[in-house]
Amino acid sequence: MSVATSTPDFSRRALAPPDLIWRLDVRQYHEMIEAGILTEDDPVELLDGCLVPKMPKNPPHTLVNGLIHEAIARLLPAGWFADSQEPITTDDSEPEPDVRVVRGERRAFRERHPGPRDIGLVVEVSDATLERDRKLKKQLYGRAGISVYWIVNLRERRLEVYTEPSGPAAKAGYGRRQDFGPGDVVPVTLDGVEVGRLAVDDLLP
Repeated sequence: MSVATSTPDFSRRALAPPDLIWRLDVRQYHEMIEAGILTEDDPVELLDGCLVPKMPKNPPHTLVNGLIHEAIARLLPAGWFADSQEPITTDDSEPEPDVRVVRGERRAFRERHPGPRDIGLVVEVSDATLERDRKLKKQLYGRAGISVYWIVNLRERRLEVYTEPSGPAAKAGYGRRQDFGPGDVVPVTLDGVEVGRLAVDDLLP
């Protein structure tokens, strides 16, 4: 006899009773990785002190992720590099955005993952994860002070650009949102300086 199972909806985590959630700090999360309890094959990331499952990726998501990574990497000036689906360590989380743009040289991160001060831009490609990316991830990226956050909204075929992070605040997030759709061109800025522009049509499937 088989038993049906389902993946918990962590986008609605705030509705769960607090005494049913085992919270982790970043140190404990790293210790679990070092001990082999969690491996790179486990589809989870630490968000706001909780282990959250990463959604499987469909072909459009994979395509767009590759297109954006390649397009942004071509624009980067010396002293910056781009990665795909690699961690960022904040005070209470270790998200793995679809694209991260990092200041410095790769060898500078032999002993640690980049933190918020090392990051110029994070990008999430969103279809099934749109609600999580607009709420939980926007909150934690804004609280960490990451200056520019992009959501590539595959459902509505547009790119949402969030700037003016709140930093630590009771209602963390971003003060400004701009939407770019087909036919638009989106500026790529690092440390407040525009380093290039990308056509939205070239980033969508």
